[in-house]
Amino acid sequence: MAATRVLVVHGSNLNLLGEREPEIYGKTSLAEINKRIESLAGDLGLDVRIVQSNHEGEIVEAIQDARKWASGIIINPAGFTTTSVSVLDAIASTKLPAIEVHLSNIHAREEFRQRSVVAAATIGQISGFGPDSYLLALRGLAAHLAAHDK
Repeated sequence: MAATRVLVVHGSNLNLLGEREPEIYGKTSLAEINKRIESLAGDLGLDVRIVQSNHEGEIVEAIQDARKWASGIIINPAGFTTTSVSVLDAIASTKLPAIEVHLSNIHAREEFRQRSVVAAATIGQISGFGPDSYLLALRGLAAHLAAHDK
């Protein structure tokens, strides 16, 4: 039986995790987060494809491509959270369940960070748990897919 496939998208500036504002985003690198995601995905019987880009169009293309092979999406839109109707539309066009994640609690930060444009196309949002936000999303997506027969 083939593993259920999930796209994990890291948005802009997340390639600098561990270096960039560690007091907000923590000291864990993106490579370490990806290792944790891959490890848990294996435990859950999921196959993950992980993408990071600082370019909105590349993120849109990765999401659009996922409609051909994935059963779900986990996305940290980062700086595109509050602005990208294109990312919103790409997620909506796939008709795949998606979960939005953030390392920090966006609702406890500056007012402009508290409204997500992307959230309207997702089944839920997890924020404020640092790297564990991704792992919580992976568990949530796995449960959702199991309950909805993919």
